[in-house]
Amino acid sequence: MTRRVLIANRGEIAVRVARAVRELGYEPVGIYTAVDKQSLHLRYMVKNVEVSSYLDIDSILEAAEKAGAEAIHPGYGFLSENPEFAERVRNSGIVFIGPSPEAMRLAGDKARAKEAARRAGIPTLPWRLVEKPEHIQEFAEEHGYPLLLKAVGGGGGMGIRVIGSGDDVEELFEQARKEAENAFKDKRLYVEPYLVNPKHIEVQILSDGSSVVHLYERDCSVQRRHQKIIEEAPAPILGKKEREEITRDAVRLMEEIGYTSAGTVEMLYDPVRRRHYFMEINARLQVEHPVTEMITGVDIVKEQINIAFDGEMSISQRDIGIHGHAIEARIYAENPITMMPSPGRVMAYREPGGPGIRVDSGIDRGVLVPGQYNPLVSKVIAWGNTRPEALRRLERALSEYIITGIATNIPLLRAIIMHKEFRSGVHTTGFLKERHGDIMASMEEFLRIHIVAIATVTYKAGDSLRKAIMTTYQYSMSDGMDRRIQSLKRRAWFYWSMLRSRTQRSPRRRQ
Repeated sequence: MTRRVLIANRGEIAVRVARAVRELGYEPVGIYTAVDKQSLHLRYMVKNVEVSSYLDIDSILEAAEKAGAEAIHPGYGFLSENPEFAERVRNSGIVFIGPSPEAMRLAGDKARAKEAARRAGIPTLPWRLVEKPEHIQEFAEEHGYPLLLKAVGGGGGMGIRVIGSGDDVEELFEQARKEAENAFKDKRLYVEPYLVNPKHIEVQILSDGSSVVHLYERDCSVQRRHQKIIEEAPAPILGKKEREEITRDAVRLMEEIGYTSAGTVEMLYDPVRRRHYFMEINARLQVEHPVTEMITGVDIVKEQINIAFDGEMSISQRDIGIHGHAIEARIYAENPITMMPSPGRVMAYREPGGPGIRVDSGIDRGVLVPGQYNPLVSKVIAWGNTRPEALRRLERALSEYIITGIATNIPLLRAIIMHKEFRSGVHTTGFLKERHGDIMASMEEFLRIHIVAIATVTYKAGDSLRKAIMTTYQYSMSDGMDRRIQSLKRRAWFYWSMLRSRTQRSPRRRQ
C-alpha cells in the first residue's frame, strides 16, 4: 500500500505539504472542521476527515486511524510545536514528521534554550527570570532601560512588553504575566535589554540526527505586532564573514541539543555594532520557508518527510549554495489601514504569474475565509538573480493579484516594498512603526489603483472601465447592480475615505 500522510493543518500550508507528499509518491490525507467544509486544501487530498478542532489531539489521532495514515505532518501553528501532540503521535505507532518531543520542550522554554546557547558558546543578551516587578527593577539598575519583558513559553508575539521606564514596570509585568498564562499556561517571564531597531535574522536548519546543515539565513525584520509580513533571503545587510559566523552558531546550537528535522534559530542582529545575539528556536516549519527554497533549490518539506521515514537527508552542506535573491509577502485577509481581520467569501480570484513568481495559496473563488483562524490566506514569493530584480518582480506580482469579497493587505505590502528604506535593505524591526506616516501616505495611490482593479474585474460584463472607475469613486448605485458588488463598493470607499482622512491629519514626515 502507498504510504499515507495526514496533514494536521489547513489553508495554504496544508496545500503546500500535500504537494510535497504527492511528489514523493505518497498520499496526502486532510482534516477539516465544520466551518472549513469548502476549504481549498481539501481538494488536494485523497481523503478528508472531519475533526472537532485543529487543536483536538484525540480527534486528530482518530482521524489518522480512520484514514489509515502512517504519518502526521503538523504544518505550522496549531499543534506544530506541542510536545504532547508529538509524543502521543509516536506512542500511537504513527510517524511524526517533525522534531522530537524533547527538542520541542527545550525550544519552547526560552530560558532552557538560552542556557543551551550559553553552553554552545553562542552570544546572548544579558537576561534574568523575573517573578515579581522588583526583579525587573533590579535588572534595570545594572542594565538600564528600555527593557524587553517576554514569556518564557511564548511565541507569535504574545506575552511581550517593552518597558521604557520604572514607572511602567508593575503594570506591564501584570499584563505580560496574565497574557502568558492565558496563551501558554505558563506565567513565567524573563527580561533582557531591549535592542532599539535591530534586524531579525533567522537561520534555516535541517538535521537527520547524525548531521546538521544550514540553508543560510533570512531577514524577517518587517513586522507588525511582533509578527512578520515580509521576509527575504539572503539577508541584504550581512557580509560574507558575518553570514559564516551566524550560520555556524546556529548549527552549533542545534548540534548541542540533538535536534532533528527542520527548524530555525532566531537571532537579533545589531546593525550598529554588527553583532548577533541568540533569541530563540522555532521547532517547526516556518511560514517563510519558501524564500529559502527559492535560493537554495532545497525542498524543505520533502526533506522533513525523508528524515521522518528514512532517518536521513538527501543533501549535505556542500550541496547547498545561494542562488539569487527571494522575497516573500504574506497576504492577509485584513483591512490594510487598521490591520484588523476581514473575513468573508472570495468573490473573484486571479493569481499573479510569470518568471520568478511562486504563489502558495489557501484560497480560490467561492472559498470562505472564516474569522476563527489566522487571517493569512496566501504568500507571494518573488525570485531574481539580484535583489532589485526580485523586488521588481514582487511589485509586478502584487499589482497583478486580484482578490475580491474580502479586504487584503496588498496595498500596504506594495507601499512597504516601494519605500526607499526597505529598498536599501537597512530597515529594522522598528521600520513599520517609525515610517507609518510615510507608508500610509504612499499607500493612498496603491489603494486607489487596487480599487480600480477590483472594480474592473468584478463589474458586470459589458460595463466599461470608465463606468467601473466612476461608480467606484462616486459611490453611485446603478439599477440592478448585484448586492455583492454594492457591498464591495462600500468597503472600497470606506477604506479610501479612511485613508484620506488619516493622511490629511498626519502629513508625511520627512525621512
